[in-house]
Amino acid sequence: MDASGSGDKVPWGDVVLASVAAVSWAVVAMAGAAALGLHLLGADSAGSLGPMTAAAVVLAVGGSVTPTGDVSVFGLEGAQARTAIDITPLGVGLVGALFLAYFFLRSLRRAGPYISGTELAARAGGVATLFVATVGGLAWAGHDVITIDGAKLGLDLDKVPGLGGDGGGIEVPGLGDIGGLLPDRLGDLADAHASVGFSVNTADSLAGALFWVLGVLAISLLASRRAPLPRGALWQALRQAVRPAVSAVVAVLLVAVLAGYAAAAYAAIGDDHPKRIAGAALLGAPNGVWLGVPLGLFVPWDGEARGELAKLLPDPLDELLRVSANEPVTVGRLAELDGRVWLLAVATAVMMLSAGVLAAARTPAGGLTAAGFTGRCAVRLGVVTALALPLLVWLTDLSADASLSVLGFDAFGAGIELHGRVGMALLLGAAWGAAAGGVGALLVYGMGGGERAAAVRGAEGAAELPGPYRPAPPYRPSNDDTNPYLRPPPEIHGAPTVAGPMPPMPPPPPPPPRRASPPTPQDGPPPPGAPRNRP
Repeated sequence: MDASGSGDKVPWGDVVLASVAAVSWAVVAMAGAAALGLHLLGADSAGSLGPMTAAAVVLAVGGSVTPTGDVSVFGLEGAQARTAIDITPLGVGLVGALFLAYFFLRSLRRAGPYISGTELAARAGGVATLFVATVGGLAWAGHDVITIDGAKLGLDLDKVPGLGGDGGGIEVPGLGDIGGLLPDRLGDLADAHASVGFSVNTADSLAGALFWVLGVLAISLLASRRAPLPRGALWQALRQAVRPAVSAVVAVLLVAVLAGYAAAAYAAIGDDHPKRIAGAALLGAPNGVWLGVPLGLFVPWDGEARGELAKLLPDPLDELLRVSANEPVTVGRLAELDGRVWLLAVATAVMMLSAGVLAAARTPAGGLTAAGFTGRCAVRLGVVTALALPLLVWLTDLSADASLSVLGFDAFGAGIELHGRVGMALLLGAAWGAAAGGVGALLVYGMGGGERAAAVRGAEGAAELPGPYRPAPPYRPSNDDTNPYLRPPPEIHGAPTVAGPMPPMPPPPPPPPRRASPPTPQDGPPPPGAPRNRP
């Protein structure tokens, strides 16, 4: 295939090797992050770490895991004994997405400044096919059964009233002696062997993995400013109009996740259980950060929290959901409980302004006026944010429900429901993106960044890399008054190849006087070796 990427021949050997490398690194990275996070949380103490890791990876790429078990000994039958979790560990998924995108884009750059549509489709299809097949293998391995041994629960029945040697009962005011019921239940609990497990839904997991990998590849192509694309007006418009805004939004979201990791590290320093905080951050730091972004941009959420699972939510969100679950969760309502919540709105506004400045710096001005350049940046970033904000709401959707019965009644019924409003996210995303894009464009245009971006993006669009015979475009027009290389010295004439008026040549110096030769002797003998004159 030629360097310009205009040919249709596909290097299948390189496609296969690149697909294997991208998928392998992505799966290994996700498995490592999931295993480390579960270990720090102590989840491997209740079961095998391998199947748990496989199930976590499947969940991270959009799969589905169904809990199963036999807990009827604890007092629940059938549908009452259930545990349902619908949550995506975005920390694991983000690690895999970064590795997958990096190796995929790296393989594309070998094709040159352009790549044929056939080769691009072949490389993307190879990665998607291999990734879905790998997730199918993880779905086969992601099932396990955990046995809860009642004898290991630490119950000392000799110290329980009604079971010890004293034979005493338990008197409850208004109910009398319930010692006959409680000892029987505790005895059953001590002898119980309950099996609680989980299994991966293969069909749903394969469909979710296909959607996930195609989304990662599409976002990576749109966010990368150097990845080659096929020739054509549509691809050229995609390169110049879409990539600056998408790359800016992706960049600020990744920086927000890094800030979340930093906050988790700071919290772990002074906590009694730093391993748990580190494990939770590895698995779900992006969940909390990307949930806070729509919330800080005033997207309302609906939800409720009950039982022990409510303690997993940050304060004051847990308190708000416990008090009134019928009203939407907004920044204003949270600020009524803790005024520091307004800092979340300030932080997200600064994040959007940063995205606007970054997108404007990467958008070509194209000779537009300030108003035209501002409108261009506002429209492009508004469209991208209108699509990105509902995506964040969908990714951070949370649903967890657990029900377990002990001694014949519900010991705890815990659950969390938190769902953002997608329609409001779309409208607010468009408004925030347009405002941030417009303000960022005014700032960049005032500093002369529009012309610089136009020169740089024009060179990228034409795929003309600077070289010895193709210099890079200047950042700004040259100025003879400020550029010392364009100001000739005063003694040099302004003509390009002719020097100034030349002074007349000085006359040559007179030759030095010649010495007079000594007189020749007339008489006397000739010098030695000279022939004598004969008479």
